[in-house]
Amino acid sequence: VCTQQERLLCQSLPKNLLFQLLGLSIATLSTVTHYGLHFTLISNISLESNSYRVIHHAAFYFGICLSMTLILAALLSSAATVQESQCLTAMGFFCFALAFCGLIPAACWRYTHGTEVENSMMDVYDLVYEEVRRNASSFRRQELTAIHEAFLCCGKRSPFGDTANVERKTCPSGQVHDVGQDCLREIQNFLKKHMDFVSMLLGITIGFTV
Repeated sequence: VCTQQERLLCQSLPKNLLFQLLGLSIATLSTVTHYGLHFTLISNISLESNSYRVIHHAAFYFGICLSMTLILAALLSSAATVQESQCLTAMGFFCFALAFCGLIPAACWRYTHGTEVENSMMDVYDLVYEEVRRNASSFRRQELTAIHEAFLCCGKRSPFGDTANVERKTCPSGQVHDVGQDCLREIQNFLKKHMDFVSMLLGITIGFTV
């Protein structure tokens, strides 16, 4: 026959494992966002005046702190159940409260400033593209080529015309012309999918935290 303590442990274990899994998922997503090819490429190219680099680093550190808080809360809850400690229970609830206070602003920021991330990434592409179009240095051409290869796109629709020369120099060899032509749209689509996944993970975590 299970004791009351063992029953409490059996009931709390799945929840604590779930929060640890959510914490690891947030840490993984933050790491992918920070070190992923698409994001690091744009971050390295962006100017200091562009807000993307700040957002890129802030999102990583915030995500890691949030994931560690969730994992710590789950571990404290498990330890509190085993030892029947009110102190550990209070610490666990405090960590959950901290995580909740971080999740709500993150979710709000995602919906109120989502376009800021999108615009800053496209601004980086516009800057590099226009400098190459004006016959800038070969270094900028290498950066533009790297963007085309990463996002599997080729050029953009420019009101100034004269884009074929840029695309010949920077598009991956063997890529069919007019396939994935507009890089601005490809960047938008890529970021939308990523941000939708972020929103889903934040929503799930907020729901279970409550």
